[in-house]
Amino acid sequence: MTVPLLQFFVTAAVVIVAGTFLTRATDRLAEHLGIGRTLAGMILLAMATSLPELAIGCNAALQGLPNLTVGDLLGSSLMNLLLLAILDLSFYSRGQMLSKSAAANTLTAGAAVIMTAIVLLFILLRPEWSIAGRIGIGSIALVIAYGFALRLIYLQQRFLQRTLSPAALHAEEKMAEGYTLRGDLAKYVLGAAVIFGVVPFLVGSAETLAARSGLGQTFVGTTMVALSTSLPEVVTTLAAVRLRAFDMAVGNVFGSNVFNMIILVPVDLLYDQPLYANISPHHAITAAWVILVTMVAVLGLLYQEEKRYWMIEPDAALVIVLVIAALTSLYFVGAM
Repeated sequence: MTVPLLQFFVTAAVVIVAGTFLTRATDRLAEHLGIGRTLAGMILLAMATSLPELAIGCNAALQGLPNLTVGDLLGSSLMNLLLLAILDLSFYSRGQMLSKSAAANTLTAGAAVIMTAIVLLFILLRPEWSIAGRIGIGSIALVIAYGFALRLIYLQQRFLQRTLSPAALHAEEKMAEGYTLRGDLAKYVLGAAVIFGVVPFLVGSAETLAARSGLGQTFVGTTMVALSTSLPEVVTTLAAVRLRAFDMAVGNVFGSNVFNMIILVPVDLLYDQPLYANISPHHAITAAWVILVTMVAVLGLLYQEEKRYWMIEPDAALVIVLVIAALTSLYFVGAM
């Protein structure tokens, strides 16, 4: 028990350091590329922090374990939403942390809802036919939805950039002074590579700890593995909050949930059978919970008045309660 526990903490420490460098590099890349922090969070940061889910998902597909992949991806989405709520509760300021860029962030959240709903629909339909004998219609729908969402968010970011005040534009330009695009890109790639290489060891130690602690396999995919693969999101989102890059922090969380669903496309390609026909229908419960909790978070983004009762913000607290309820229901239903 001591060896996997030590491995878990050492690899977690490496992820924390790499995630911090990755976030700072992404923040400056957003300025270098002129894409805005929300889009940088959704694409650059979310893609880098979702690499562990991609690696684990593809490996599980090659081993004929699609349920482990789906449980990890949907469970990771729940953990990301839990992270967002905890950060909202712990961030004390005048006004809301999560409403500073509501329009762009709700677009990303909406994309996460749509893509999770597509996965939910095809889990229930369980289609057995595919296009060109390899990729299912569900994966085609996910690719189309992802491309459409990126286009909408890019246009929204361009509009927001045009409406920034000269002072805000000067502040963003000053942030990138003294840094080069090549240098920040190298730091981004290095941080992503370290996370990609280390997290499988983190997940392996988490699985060992789960097995030795007596937890069943039903709960492992959606909790222990998902929690481990969500650690990069935790680190990078917290680092973005410390940089006061709230747009990037929220975009990272919702963007990671979007990217979690698009990971099912390469998984579908690598799995030698119709993917959705071989996924347990119990995963539809997890998908429904992800959609419900995301919509509650969206309402929190849109609601403009900040209210706390005994230092507790109702919408963030409700998200936490719902995630706990979701995990509890999954434990009893056996969604794996």
